[in-house]
Amino acid sequence: MCLLIAGLAIFFGAHSIAIVLPRLRDSLRARWGEGAWKAAYSIISLIGFVLICKGFVLARLSPTMLYAPPAWLRYVAALLMVPVFPLVFASFLPGRIRTAMKHPLLAGVKFWALAHLLANGGLADVLLFGSFLAWAVIDRISFKRRRPPQVLRTARLRPWSDAAALVLGLAVYAIFLFGAHRWLFGVAPLGS
Repeated sequence: MCLLIAGLAIFFGAHSIAIVLPRLRDSLRARWGEGAWKAAYSIISLIGFVLICKGFVLARLSPTMLYAPPAWLRYVAALLMVPVFPLVFASFLPGRIRTAMKHPLLAGVKFWALAHLLANGGLADVLLFGSFLAWAVIDRISFKRRRPPQVLRTARLRPWSDAAALVLGLAVYAIFLFGAHRWLFGVAPLGS
């Protein structure tokens, strides 16, 4: 469990600099240069992510259950997961979805985390998915309140972007629902 907590602290520490210490982020970026800042940020985030994965796997070997979700919540979780992958793709494709949502990736993280909290009641699950949900909510609120107001860089809208985000996202969702989730994580989303 300590490895999971350390990974979460490192990962969200890096991802929360803009929330907690925006001047430090700007100062380091100016002092080191954009490339060095992104490299350091990426390496720290990757270390945190690897520790999260390893810690989560180890914590699941001897789980501590906090609550036992009813089986029907798996179906609610599956429904909440439907927009996740389209939102992730929309965050990288300049279209109406991205423009309307402002932060489709954060919205996708919130849906993903909430769905998994509903379907899983272990301590490691609550730490992992609860941390991602709390961070996504705090980051979105912080983005709205930052001064000076933050402006999202956007590319020219492409007429096919939204269709591509939806088609690709739903295809990836179907792949995860009907095999990839079980293959990658050892759990069938809708049961065995």
